[in-house]
Amino acid sequence: MIKPELPENEAERLHALRTLEILDTSHEERFDRVTRMAKRMFGVEISLVSLVDEQRQWFKSKQGLDASETPREISFCGHAINQDGLFIIPNAIEDERFYDNPLVTDAPNIRFYAGYPLKLRQGINLGTLCLIDSKPKHLDEDDKQLLQDLGAMIEQEIRSVQLATLDELTLISNRRGFLTLAEHCQKSCRRKQVPMSVILFDLNKFKPINDNHGHHEGDFALKQFAEVMRRVFRESDVIGRLGGDEFVVFLTEVSDDDIDIILERFKSEMDLMNKEINKPYRIEYSSGVATFSYDTEKSLEDIIAQADEAMYIHKKSKER
Repeated sequence: MIKPELPENEAERLHALRTLEILDTSHEERFDRVTRMAKRMFGVEISLVSLVDEQRQWFKSKQGLDASETPREISFCGHAINQDGLFIIPNAIEDERFYDNPLVTDAPNIRFYAGYPLKLRQGINLGTLCLIDSKPKHLDEDDKQLLQDLGAMIEQEIRSVQLATLDELTLISNRRGFLTLAEHCQKSCRRKQVPMSVILFDLNKFKPINDNHGHHEGDFALKQFAEVMRRVFRESDVIGRLGGDEFVVFLTEVSDDDIDIILERFKSEMDLMNKEINKPYRIEYSSGVATFSYDTEKSLEDIIAQADEAMYIHKKSKER
C-alpha cells in the first residue's frame, strides 16, 4: 500500500478547511441530495462527500456506508486531493497503490473508485465527491462530465458555507471565522502549556482614503494590508479581519522578543508595499499586543479587548 502524499500547501489547506467550521457537523440535505443522485445515476454501492482532515477523512455526506470516518493514510481521497482532475481507479486490486489496502482487502472491498477533488479556490482541495463499488467499473466521457457537474454542485454548497466565516473582500477569516479558529488554538495552548498572544491592528487615517480617493481605494488598502499579513505571519498563526479597518492575529509559542521582531518585519513589509503601490496616500496603522500564559482564565474576547487597549494607546501616541 502506498500512503497518500501531503500537498505542498497542507497547512494552508487545513486552515481553509477548519475555517469553514464544517467538520463533525450534522448531515445536511443540500449535500445528501447530491450523493443520493450520484449513487443512483452511477449505479454504485457507495457515494460520499469526504473531507480530508489532518489524520482522517470525514464524511459530510454518505450513502451506502455506515462509517463516519477512516484514517487518512489508507484513504483513496487522500490521493485524489493531490490533483485537480478526476482521480479514477477502475480496479483497485490491479493498482500497486491500493491492492493491499485494508479498504480493498476487507470491507467495503473497494474495487472501483472515482473522486472529484472539491476546490474551495484554486490550489485548495478540501476533499472529494467520490463513487465506490465492490466491482470494477469504467467511466465513459459522459459519465466523467456528469461526475464533474455533481462535484461542482457540492463546491457551490461549500462556498455558501464559506461566506459565513470568510471576509469576502480580503479573503481572510471574518470575525466569526477568526474566533472559531483562535478558540481552537487557545485550547491547544492550554494542552501544550505554551503562551498565547494577540496582536490587534487598526488602520490610521483610513476615512480620508475613502473620502478623498473613493471607496474603491479604501477597499484596495484593506486588501493590501491583508496581503502583507499573509506574507509576514506563519501559516500556523490565525489572521482575521474583525470588521471595518480592524485586523487581528492570534500567535502561539512566541516570546516578547519574537513579537518585537515580527512587528519590525511587518513594518518593513508595509513600508515596501507602500513604496510599490505608489499611491497618493500611505497605508498606516497602529498595533497593540496582549500576551498571556496558557493557564489564564481570561476569555478570548478579554484577550482581544486588552490588545485593543494597547492599540488605542499606540494610536494616541502617533496623533501627538
